[in-house]
Amino acid sequence: MWNSIQIWVSHHPWIAPFLHPRALLFTALFIMNVLFVIGWVRAVRRGVTVPQWPRLGDLVIGFITEFLDALGIGSFAPTTALFKLRGSPRDELIPGTLNVGHNLGAIVETVVFVTAVQVDPILLIATIGSATLGAWLGAGVVSRLPRRGIQLVMGAALLIAATIFVMANVGAFPAGGVAMDLSGWKFYFAVVVSCGLGALMSVGIGIYAPQMIMLSLLGLNPLGAFPIMMGSCGLLQPAASLRFFKTGRFDFGASLGLTLGGVPGVLIAVFIVKSLPLDVLRWLVAGVVLYAALSMLRSARHEGRQLGSVLPRQSP
Repeated sequence: MWNSIQIWVSHHPWIAPFLHPRALLFTALFIMNVLFVIGWVRAVRRGVTVPQWPRLGDLVIGFITEFLDALGIGSFAPTTALFKLRGSPRDELIPGTLNVGHNLGAIVETVVFVTAVQVDPILLIATIGSATLGAWLGAGVVSRLPRRGIQLVMGAALLIAATIFVMANVGAFPAGGVAMDLSGWKFYFAVVVSCGLGALMSVGIGIYAPQMIMLSLLGLNPLGAFPIMMGSCGLLQPAASLRFFKTGRFDFGASLGLTLGGVPGVLIAVFIVKSLPLDVLRWLVAGVVLYAALSMLRSARHEGRQLGSVLPRQSP
């Protein structure tokens, strides 16, 4: 497919700069994030959210989780775990806060990894576009779920995330292949699954580990998965955020804190630290995430009991 496009472009050289995959991706990234800023401002003007200054804890959480994110561990599950440990934001605001607050860090990671790592451009664009569509559709549902529904879904999501961390540490996942592209059914399979993984991002399941596993199983070089993972987050998070802006289902102060604290974490991880003993970090994160999963499910159980106590009982 890419060869056919290149042949066509060779006969129309004037359009070549506009069709370069990176140019297309960065243009889409710019447009989506202009809409992101407009959406955040409109949410304030419409009164669906109240402007607040971030707390120190929000900045620290943003720094730590984006630092882990840039190393490939992910930020959604650790952030949710830390939110549950301190008891705020409210559970129903966490999915929106994750997508809004981690957006700027995802932009930085996208620019860094898409520029540094060469992967098949058609695979890159197709999987990122599919994940973005999934996030848009998923966020439309999650932004209207009741508190208990979000607690149940996020509790299950965190259990899955903790399991993935443990399995990665015991070597249960494939090492991956050497290819930097996919063809045939593998290509279409990656695109379809990425759409589903994008939808799951809306409820707090980070896309990194599942997408890395899927692409590795298909024979892609794990290094080639990084621009796909980072680029997916760079586009799907602002897309999902537009849904949360409409309903006000995010915490303004916590989102701003994740944004401001996260960018230094990304830059330090990418340009200074570069690598750490990730197995040790994954065990630590797995323990914290497991605690958060149980805490979230316990909250859902308590919420269910409260609903049961206030609902009128039918007479026999």
